[in-house]
Amino acid sequence: MSVDTHPSEVDNSQEKRREWRMFAFIVVFLFPILTVALVGAYGFTIWMYQLLAGPPGAG
Repeated sequence: MSVDTHPSEVDNSQEKRREWRMFAFIVVFLFPILTVALVGAYGFTIWMYQLLAGPPGAG
């Protein structure tokens, strides 16, 4: 750390870096995983409903 750098500036820089890393994690990993899980759960729900109620138009 240089003499001219204040501790608050260093903390701010580290905080920004941490926020960007968290944003990248959310965009690259979390949202795609949640999207696949939600679409899969929706498809599974429809499949189970049709298993119990019969195919569309059968009623």
